[in-house]
Amino acid sequence: MAFPGAAALHQTGRLYALGLDVVRLTFRRPFQFRELVQQFWFIASVSILPTALVSIPFGAVIALHIGSLTTQIGAQSFTGAASVLAIIQQASPIVTALLIAGAGGSAMCADLGSRTIREEIDAMEVLGVSPIQRLIVPRVLAAMGVAVFLNGMVSVVGVLGGYFFNVIMQGGTPGAYLASFSALAQLPDLWISEIKALLFGFVAAVVASYRGLNPRGGPKGVGDAVNQSVVITFLLLFVLNLVLTTVYLQLVPPKGS
Repeated sequence: MAFPGAAALHQTGRLYALGLDVVRLTFRRPFQFRELVQQFWFIASVSILPTALVSIPFGAVIALHIGSLTTQIGAQSFTGAASVLAIIQQASPIVTALLIAGAGGSAMCADLGSRTIREEIDAMEVLGVSPIQRLIVPRVLAAMGVAVFLNGMVSVVGVLGGYFFNVIMQGGTPGAYLASFSALAQLPDLWISEIKALLFGFVAAVVASYRGLNPRGGPKGVGDAVNQSVVITFLLLFVLNLVLTTVYLQLVPPKGS
């Protein structure tokens, strides 16, 4: 009799194995460049508008809360640094990953799930074509590329939104906002943001692909797989974000320390 949690460990192992196969087959030829371009455009088209719309209020909320807090403690001069660093280091990668998983990942999972229940995946394996190399690798690379670009867009839009709401709505000083940011921010803050976005895109695409390749119960199972892929991705992303943030703060000292 299997011990409690054996099924969860089995699924985790298969998901980990799929991730390793994706990394291994990325360097195998022939590379599906056309599929990569198509998937990149598809994921970007379904993700870019929601991401832009979410990033504006996200940056505004952070700027308003930090501006209110710094006003209470008499540290208005550090509002720019605190809000911008919070947006770039934490908010931007998280927003990007959630939209990639919710919009692009769900569509990816539904597409692969429909192919699986139509036995297209089995047919490819019978013909000697690796479905991971042919279908999964281009989708994972496309999700990673879109995540990096969207992360940059969210950072810019969020910072501009935070600047507007802090300076216009709360009466902050533009010079102090920009000066505090340049005094405390450093280049590694941007690098960790892009690294997070890259890894988050990888995780979101692998989870969506895994659930799409393993639906249960026909067409209804595809819908269940889509929901499961989004939930699992959210859980993994928050855990991964905690680990990356902890490692970054231990390895990179704050500017001026």
